[in-house]
Amino acid sequence: MSAQITALLEQVLKSPRRQARRVVAIAGPPASGKSTLAAGLVEAIRGAGVHSQLVPMDGFHLDNRILGDRGILDCKGSPPSFDAIGLLRLVQVLGASQELYFPIFDRDRDLSVAGAGHIAPECDTIVIEGNYLLMDAPIWRDMARYWDLSIHLSCDEAELEARLIQRWVDHGLAREDARIRTHSNDLPNARLVGQTALRADVVL
Repeated sequence: MSAQITALLEQVLKSPRRQARRVVAIAGPPASGKSTLAAGLVEAIRGAGVHSQLVPMDGFHLDNRILGDRGILDCKGSPPSFDAIGLLRLVQVLGASQELYFPIFDRDRDLSVAGAGHIAPECDTIVIEGNYLLMDAPIWRDMARYWDLSIHLSCDEAELEARLIQRWVDHGLAREDARIRTHSNDLPNARLVGQTALRADVVL
């Protein structure tokens, strides 16, 4: 276990909770390492004997047909390309000790699968991760009141650029196409995350 995960685990386990379940939010720009950190933290929480579940925000991507109809398919991953209201509704009940289901984003098929994620009634701590979970904007900012612990990841833009380009190359794009897509959509989204972030309990 990394020193970073060990330190976060200690903070998570001592964090007071607003409801029956503890809810931890990890926010940050695309390719900043949110998913890796969230998965590692959930594993560490489970290793400490606490039932934990990971909830990725990406399942709330709107379908490509809707994005196409709205003319924002090329902006997928930007705030308007998500079902923010649907995400807020889930966030509002995450802390309750009840069985819940949530959508999962299938990257290979580039679509969300409804009801693919499951939270058991006995789940004690939820870790939710996503770009805009600390965004100071309508609907998004309403989620912050439900976080028992919030974590914001930052990353050097040059490093983000390299990671984002490689991510698209790994998904089959030519390097120049990956560079264009990164600069036209992903990096603007990354800057927006940094510019609109509410104060987090932990900044990494």
